[in-house]
Amino acid sequence: MSRSPENVVRYATVTRVNHWITAICFVLLTLSGLAMFHPIFFFLSALFGGGQWTRAVHPWIGIALVASYAGLVAQFWRENMWNQDDTAWVRKFDLILQNQEEGVPEVGQFNAGQKFVFWAMVLLIPALLFTGLVIWEVYFGGLTPLLAQRIAVLLHSFAAIAAIAVWITHVYAGIWVRGSLRAMTRGDVTPGWAWRHHRKWLRELARRKSSGPQPRAEGTP
Repeated sequence: MSRSPENVVRYATVTRVNHWITAICFVLLTLSGLAMFHPIFFFLSALFGGGQWTRAVHPWIGIALVASYAGLVAQFWRENMWNQDDTAWVRKFDLILQNQEEGVPEVGQFNAGQKFVFWAMVLLIPALLFTGLVIWEVYFGGLTPLLAQRIAVLLHSFAAIAAIAVWITHVYAGIWVRGSLRAMTRGDVTPGWAWRHHRKWLRELARRKSSGPQPRAEGTP
């Protein structure tokens, strides 16, 4: 389906591919991790070819997740820096829940909720990585004492639970705010959506467009 020329480009193709690779890796890690977490979820190991394969592929998917999320961090860490507008947005969160965004401060490319998800994952994914390396028995089992491995398993589980909770919040918000999924599937949003949810960002785009390169006068070097 062709993109309407009136719509606003929100995410480039490379960003959307990066995002969906991260999402797929996270879902696979959740399923394989749950299969190893408790016997009640062991049936999920069938998705990966059984218990042994689940245990073997889980850490490698984790490495892929770290690399993929690092790509998103490199692209958007500046846009996710906290500012006074975000604090004001949080204070008006009750209006957002009531679908009354007219009384909420204007939002840039990302609102405070999106920034929370971004930075929460910035903390949780490395925590999962480092604790996961400690309990990756094939390569590091002989390098770490048993007590350290037990502590790492506990911390890894807590970090995983927190990451899953953040992910569920992220997915719910993406579904709840109509039009958000379009941005990450097709890459663009309607001007009305951008004006309602990210008005400050839309104004910035307009300023950039209006202050773009001007045609040079004839004879100008």
